[in-house]
Amino acid sequence: MSIRADEISSLLKKQIEGYQSEIEVNDVGTVIRVGDGIAVAHGLENAMAGELLEFSNGVMGMAQNLEENTVGIIILGPFTEIREGDEVRRTGRIMEVPVGDELLGRVVNPLGQPLDGMGPVETGKTRPIESPAPGVMDRKSVHEPVQTGLKAIDSLIPIGRGQRELIIGDRQTGKTAIAIDTIINQKDEDMICIYVAIGQKESTVAGVVETLRQHGALDYTIVVTASASQPAPLLFLAPYAGVTMGEEFMYNGKHVLCIYDDLTKQAAAYRELSLLLKRPPGREAFPGDVFYLHSRLLERAAKLSDDKGAGSLTALPFIETQAGDIGAYIPTNVISITDGQIFLQSDLFFSGVRPAVDAGLSVSRVGGSAQIKAMKKVAGTLRLDLASYRELEAFTQFGSDLDASTQAKLNRGARTVEVLKQGLHQPLAVEKQVFILFALTKGFLDDVEVEDIGRFESEMHTFLEHNHKDLLSHIRETGNLADDDAMRQAIEAFKKTFQAK
Repeated sequence: MSIRADEISSLLKKQIEGYQSEIEVNDVGTVIRVGDGIAVAHGLENAMAGELLEFSNGVMGMAQNLEENTVGIIILGPFTEIREGDEVRRTGRIMEVPVGDELLGRVVNPLGQPLDGMGPVETGKTRPIESPAPGVMDRKSVHEPVQTGLKAIDSLIPIGRGQRELIIGDRQTGKTAIAIDTIINQKDEDMICIYVAIGQKESTVAGVVETLRQHGALDYTIVVTASASQPAPLLFLAPYAGVTMGEEFMYNGKHVLCIYDDLTKQAAAYRELSLLLKRPPGREAFPGDVFYLHSRLLERAAKLSDDKGAGSLTALPFIETQAGDIGAYIPTNVISITDGQIFLQSDLFFSGVRPAVDAGLSVSRVGGSAQIKAMKKVAGTLRLDLASYRELEAFTQFGSDLDASTQAKLNRGARTVEVLKQGLHQPLAVEKQVFILFALTKGFLDDVEVEDIGRFESEMHTFLEHNHKDLLSHIRETGNLADDDAMRQAIEAFKKTFQAK
């Protein structure tokens, strides 16, 4: 079989024309030091800050220190298999997490990987974990309430949509309980909740998830967890992963509540990373940019303007204090970033006042803007009543005779403290809160024994639901107090039945 020369030349020309050069240029470096969740690599000259890098065994890392000849990498996963001399290559992608509705009801780690055994999270979208906060012109002043369902908070230290309210106190003073009650209370409030657990025991997180499931709150909640057994890089990244998932909803016009439990452990993890990366230590061995660590996270909470869809992201960061020292480094940092703080006091907690909110040290810098008009009216004198009660209470311990007006103040104060107590996982609708506070401030409880206040309140709510539903629905739907006389008559009618017992 003979092939002509022109056929050969035409075949060769075709092949030459169709030839495609597939040359891939990969930036590859070499690990020169590894340990404790940190690797240092040589040869990644073009790596970007925050870029995802892949080690030869498939574990991912994130570029953190960009130095002249080396790159400091935090390892996002098991690091025991990585050795000196291993290859590490660039991916060209900045660190990102999956976002979207598919995450609702799931428990994930800071990389968006599921931990709940319910199969993969099928999201089609990701967002970079570091993104600029909305600018001043993109924001609107905070004016809508986040109803926590807790009388002590909704009346004294109101939280608004888009606010950053710090929850601060010693360990075991009920900080997480406030977060869980707030999430449970968002059931019909059109609010998506993100609970970020940082450095907690896995059994504790499992307990929180189960509580949310029992109250039907897991359907609108994402749980992001980096437990105490995880490497420090994941504890450092967890809050940023949480706020990134929340931003996706906020920019789509929805309302989000982000809870960071707690940022003290994130700061400790960041200190560990920084010292291992040979960054110079500052006060209490924290790096100089530990303020920026928290400020760039919390600045992303916002109430967006109408032009941007009017969504909101409310942040509730937690800080654990040592022996009530709110003047320490990390607590003062976060206090200066946030729009107020709820201080939980150990002495109150152990004396049975729960939630153990210290009305003197707690403050909301949004105030009445984050309350419905009815609540603003009935709660106006509460803080003063409580403050004067605490002052007189300390004074009367010396056992002097009291005049009638002092005795009246003490009686009112004792009843105020009793009314503001609330059981665990029993959030209260705002209209019921308004009614009991109205009864308190108008003197209807002054002749009720202190030990009967709790029973008085629960029975009054039942009585109102059966006989005066219109008053409750008026407060709920309009945000204004119902007719003053009608409310007084309803409480008086109930008191007749209560006293008869």
